[in-house]
Amino acid sequence: MNLSELRERIERWEDLHTEFKERVDSPDELAKDIVSLANADGGQLIIGVAEGGSVVGMADPDAVNRAVDNAAYNNCEPPVTVVQEVLDDAGKKVVVVNVPKGDQRPYRTNRDRYHIRTSSGTRDASREELLRLFQATESLFYDETPMLRLSIKDLDLDAFDRYLEQIGQPDLGIDRERLLRNWGLVVGDHPTLAGVLLFGRDPQLHLPSLYIVAARILGTEIETPPSDRKDLTGRLLDVIDQAERFLYLHLPIRHEIRGLEPEKKPELPREALREAIVNAVAHRDYTMHGAPIRIFIFDDRIEVHTPGKPPNTVDAEAMRAGVHVVRSPRIYARLSDAGLVTRAGTGVRRIVKLVREATGRDVDIAVRGFETLLTIPRRTPPPAPPKGRRMGVQVDCGSEGGESS
Repeated sequence: MNLSELRERIERWEDLHTEFKERVDSPDELAKDIVSLANADGGQLIIGVAEGGSVVGMADPDAVNRAVDNAAYNNCEPPVTVVQEVLDDAGKKVVVVNVPKGDQRPYRTNRDRYHIRTSSGTRDASREELLRLFQATESLFYDETPMLRLSIKDLDLDAFDRYLEQIGQPDLGIDRERLLRNWGLVVGDHPTLAGVLLFGRDPQLHLPSLYIVAARILGTEIETPPSDRKDLTGRLLDVIDQAERFLYLHLPIRHEIRGLEPEKKPELPREALREAIVNAVAHRDYTMHGAPIRIFIFDDRIEVHTPGKPPNTVDAEAMRAGVHVVRSPRIYARLSDAGLVTRAGTGVRRIVKLVREATGRDVDIAVRGFETLLTIPRRTPPPAPPKGRRMGVQVDCGSEGGESS
């Protein structure tokens, strides 16, 4: 950092990556600030700038450097490696502590406090934020979390048997409860989150926000009240089927005459639509309670809102390229056995390819806030044929122009 950058930071003041301190108060306060930056995306702790932005400087910057090194090593668990620099602003020495994004997150202080950085300062991490930090470094897969208030009796073993038949493994020669444990769907005497979502008797009774909201919105603006809306609940495989049916209900199915038989021509490939739904279910952040998956059908596009950013350093371009990081391996494995996902990470690439072939347009992927948004363009409706002219194409309208199920 140079003086020009320092002044720009002072002008902007504190944010997610910048913390100012007038002086060094204690090792505990230093550790708190270092841990919070390491648990986020890294940043700078700048010492020698007072509230209001005036540079006051440090009388003994070497002593400050030693105090910071001591706190980073002895008061942070695991220790954080920081890089310090001293800037001279008209004789006033400012210490800039560069804190990297930690590769051993989550970090805590030696007082067992986990802190995170926000745009307005530093605070204790909530339970959900802490779980996400563990999950981001694969120290914990949240779908393996046991539901301690539940027992195996809360699972529908008949549904589990039907699943085994569906995947062609009705008799594996293993006791069902042992198989559930082997697959990480039961831990001890308790079902895991994955077990409840996949085979629970009533998953939303225990996980009320883990469902899909599907809505048809006439026009192109989200502010328009939906003409149809459904909360899709139940076990994951059932929810996926419900979401598919909702999409098919509201998307037109053309019938092209080929010889003597009409051939169905859906507006968008069913494989792409199913892939989009399954991708959201497989890769959503299950630590984000209160955030259902949302699917909106507009006149010109379909939006799939998946709670949570992609894990680790995956971004929109990496998703397009097929970068594959599994967030919920227990859920993913069961979807894979059901033939709904592959282990090759090609789902998004297939969606892009199929939609481009069907519409001539590209899907859009955006990572924003605390969600990932997949936007699938719809085919531009063809112009209406002149009156009195017969065409070799018919449209099956259903209730709105779709195929009812």
